[in-house]
Amino acid sequence: MPPVAFDAKVADVTLFSALLAASRRHGSSKSILEDAERKPIAYNRLVLGAIVLGAKLIKGTRRGETVGILLPNVNAMVVALLGLNAYGRVAGLLNFTAGARNIVSAVGTGQIAKVVTSRRFIDQAKLDDVVAAIAAVEVAPGNCVEIVYLEDVARGIGTRDKIAGMMRSLWAGRLHRRYGLRPEQAAVLLFTSGTEGTPKGVALSSRNLVANARQIYQHATGVLSPADVMMNPLPMFHSYGLTAGTLMPLLSGIKVVLYPSPLHYKQIPKLIGETKATAMVATDTFLQGYGRAAEPGDLGSMRFVIAGAERVKEATRALWAKAGTLLLEGYGATECAPVLAANLPEANRPGTVGRLLPGIEWRLDPVEGISEGGRLVVRGPNVMLGYMMADRPGVVVPPEGGWHDTGDIVTVDGDGFVTIRGRAKRFAKIGGEMVSLAAVEALAASLWPEGNHVVISLPDPRKGEQLILVTDRPDADKAALLKHAQEAGFPEMWVPKAVMVVAAIPVLGSGKIDFPAATEMVRQARPLL
Repeated sequence: MPPVAFDAKVADVTLFSALLAASRRHGSSKSILEDAERKPIAYNRLVLGAIVLGAKLIKGTRRGETVGILLPNVNAMVVALLGLNAYGRVAGLLNFTAGARNIVSAVGTGQIAKVVTSRRFIDQAKLDDVVAAIAAVEVAPGNCVEIVYLEDVARGIGTRDKIAGMMRSLWAGRLHRRYGLRPEQAAVLLFTSGTEGTPKGVALSSRNLVANARQIYQHATGVLSPADVMMNPLPMFHSYGLTAGTLMPLLSGIKVVLYPSPLHYKQIPKLIGETKATAMVATDTFLQGYGRAAEPGDLGSMRFVIAGAERVKEATRALWAKAGTLLLEGYGATECAPVLAANLPEANRPGTVGRLLPGIEWRLDPVEGISEGGRLVVRGPNVMLGYMMADRPGVVVPPEGGWHDTGDIVTVDGDGFVTIRGRAKRFAKIGGEMVSLAAVEALAASLWPEGNHVVISLPDPRKGEQLILVTDRPDADKAALLKHAQEAGFPEMWVPKAVMVVAAIPVLGSGKIDFPAATEMVRQARPLL
């Protein structure tokens, strides 16, 4: 289907150029970035910091080379990202929650020879083993990955560097045109979670990222404004935290408040109250935690939260409604930089993920065994340059014809609202019928709304596949679920063969359910089920 009108020319700039334009538009002295240390940075200081730090970080690298960043949500993370972009380097954002094996794989796939991190962060997050594993990766005969600590870089920045940086910042645009890359070249390299093998690199250009930031803001015309304050607890190795939570507000004149860990359920609501944040991006799992931990008054400034990455539960929606905050559900994919659709306050249909953003073409490809909806395939200025695979390090394989297959089965109603029916890989064939695991999870959630649930499919010699419900609801049992399914009109074959109660559903650092970990839990417990 043709897209809603979008002027792609507004995205024909690099990240650093877009930052300079935002500074001119909204005022160089406007406070635009803050983290948990509560030391706000204005546009002019952000530009200066990027110029000074970037000059230090690119030493020993070549134009277009990928430099790894292993940092949480702190001001220095944004400064480093923009500094690399200013001088024509690609930022490889490493997922520090992925484990040493996956991180080392990502370093190899991206041909990363230098990784920027912080001693304080490594100590606090207990990542010494991870850093040691990275430092042992051989990038050339006799040469291993160089680890650069920001504390050491800071000590090496003298008066001369600061004066030179101030002079360069006055001519930042000219400097960037000399050393930067073109908008259509890679700016950021993200990595998939590696849940289906080794992580894949996702190469996103400045054009991809700026386009998505502009698409989001155009889609939310009249909803977001420079008067807003965006709370972002999602790590930037997660594309939702990078673009929707950081780049979109920075480039739109909206102040960003970063928090280093989305798991600090008590601290984040307090910071919302202290900074008077009006909007936030997060996942359903994290929003449950914030809503339950918040004290009276903490969330009073919050107008709405935008949930992505996983299905929103009605219990989560109701929890935030009690605080007077509207929960809006959106949808995206890392390969699309990432936002594809979102509900809005004046156009909100719970249960859907809203309408597609401007500039996105789409089609639904038929899927055997599924009569309603189809597999969503999209094209637009935000669709990635391509994948980088572990068996072809450094090589970007573009999507055919610019189209990206999301792998999601969706329906689109007459008003353009998109409903996610499930991942194509999360359908089980039972007795010849295709069953959506997401739909079975929704069935469990309608019976036990306060719990978290995931359905795992395992091979079954008689029916093809069998379903196991993993839940943190202590009193969950199959008999109650079967009765509820019958009352709701669901066929009996949709009811899981067994219910497995666990203390907690495994979750990735991005907030998504860790399906491989949940599957392994079921496999180990299978003889007892």
